[in-house]
Amino acid sequence: MPIQLYNTLSRRKELFETIKPGEVGMYVCGVTVYDRAHIGHAMSAIVFDIIRRYLEYRHYTVRHIVNFTDVDDKIINRALSLGRDPIELASAYVAEFHEDLAALHVKPATAYPRVTETIPEIIDFIEGLIAGEHAYAAAGDVYFRVAADDDYGKLSGRSVEDMLAGTRFEVDERKESPADFALWKAAKPGEPAWESPWGPGRPGWHIECSAMSLATLGDQIDIHGGGADLIFPHHENEIAQSESLTGKPFARYWVHNGMLQIRTRMPDGSYHIEKMSKSLGNVVTIREFLAEHPADVLRLIVLASSYRSPLAYGPDILADQERRFERLRSALLPATGDATSGAAVDRLAVAVQAAHDGFVAAMDDDFNTAGGMAAIFELVRAINTARDAGVGGEPFATAQATVRELSGVLGLTLTTGETTAQHTAPLIELLIELRAELRKARQFALADMVRDRLAGLDIILEDTAQGTRWKAK
Repeated sequence: MPIQLYNTLSRRKELFETIKPGEVGMYVCGVTVYDRAHIGHAMSAIVFDIIRRYLEYRHYTVRHIVNFTDVDDKIINRALSLGRDPIELASAYVAEFHEDLAALHVKPATAYPRVTETIPEIIDFIEGLIAGEHAYAAAGDVYFRVAADDDYGKLSGRSVEDMLAGTRFEVDERKESPADFALWKAAKPGEPAWESPWGPGRPGWHIECSAMSLATLGDQIDIHGGGADLIFPHHENEIAQSESLTGKPFARYWVHNGMLQIRTRMPDGSYHIEKMSKSLGNVVTIREFLAEHPADVLRLIVLASSYRSPLAYGPDILADQERRFERLRSALLPATGDATSGAAVDRLAVAVQAAHDGFVAAMDDDFNTAGGMAAIFELVRAINTARDAGVGGEPFATAQATVRELSGVLGLTLTTGETTAQHTAPLIELLIELRAELRKARQFALADMVRDRLAGLDIILEDTAQGTRWKAK
C-alpha cells in the first residue's frame, strides 16, 4: 500500500512520490536557541523523528536536515540580560538541546546547519534575489519585493490585500510595500554582525532556512516540516524566496505539526486549555519532564493523536499514558508455559500478522500513529492472553519481538532507563522460585519478606493461576 501524506499546500492527502525514487530530502525548521528546550520543542522533534523512522522502515533513504537559529533578537536580548556573548550563549544551548534529543531517543539528523555557519550562502542567495529584481537594498537593509511574486500567499491561503488589511505593520518609508520583509538587517551597536555588500549586518529570519535548505539539499526537497505556527509568515516567505531564486517548486510536501496545549481539569469537570508560555508560568522543560518520567511516556502522548492536531498535555493525560506505558511493557514479561502448538498458539500467530498489517495500514495513512498504536496494543492483549494459556517458546518470542519491532519504528524503547530489573532479571527469577518454595513449606513470613524486599526495589510481584509474574515499577 502506498503512503498517503497530507500536504498543507494542497490542503489534502496526496500519494507520496519522491523526487528521486527511494530517497527523501526532508528539511525541518529547528529551534531558536535562547533558552532551555521545552516539551513543545520535544513534540515537534518527536513527530519528525517518527516520520523519518517510518520512511526508513519502508526502505527509503532519508536525508534529514534540522537547523538551529543561533543569531536572533531573542538570543541577543537574553545574552544581554545575562552578560554573555550571544554566539557563545547560543552554542551552549545547542549542545544542551543535542543532549535532550538523545535522551528522547530522537535519531541524530543528517546535518544541523546553523545560521552563523551559513552567512556566505545567505549573502549569495540575497544577491541572486536582487539580481532577479525580487529584492532591493535600502540604507543597509535588504527587503524581499512581495509584489514580484505572483502567487505569494499560496501556502497560507492569504492574499496580499488581506494581509495588509488584517495586519498592523510598522511604518517604514524605506520599504516599497508594508508587506515586504527583511532579508538582511543593518548592524546595530553591540549586536553580532557580518560584512556584506550592503554593509555590516545579519540575516533576516526567513532567508536563513531557504539558504540552509539550498546548501544542504539542493534546489528542491521532498518534505519541508515545522510547527503549524510557521505556516505564515515564515514558510510562506521561504517559498517566495526559494522559488523566486530557482524558478522551481521548492518543496513537494509541506508537513506541519499541531501546537502544544496545556489542559487542566477544573473542579466542575470541564477543561481549561491554554498555550504553554513563560508569561503563564506553565513551561515544562524537557529536562524537567525526563527527571520524573521515561522518554517513552512523552512519545506515547505524541503518538496518541494525529500529528496535525493540537497536542493536549496535562496531569490526567500524563497519568493515562503512564498506564499505557506499563500495559505495553507487560507484553514483554516472560512466558509462564512452554506450549508451541495448539489453538492458543495459532491465535497468537494470527494476532502477530494482524498487528503488522494494521500497523502498516495505519502509518501509510498520513502517519496515523494512533492507529499504529492501536494495532500494537491489540497484539499486547493477545500476548497476555496467550501467556495465560501457557504459550511459550518460539511462538511467544516471535510475538514479543513483533511488539519490540513495531514499537521501535515509533522510537519507543519500552524501558524505564537503567533499572535494577534490567540487569538482575536472573536473580529476580531465582528469588521468585525461592519464594514459591517457601510458600510450599508454609513459611509465609519469609515468603512475604522476599516479596516486600523486592517491592522496596520497585519490583512488583503478581501471583496468577499460571504462576508469579514480575514487573519493574
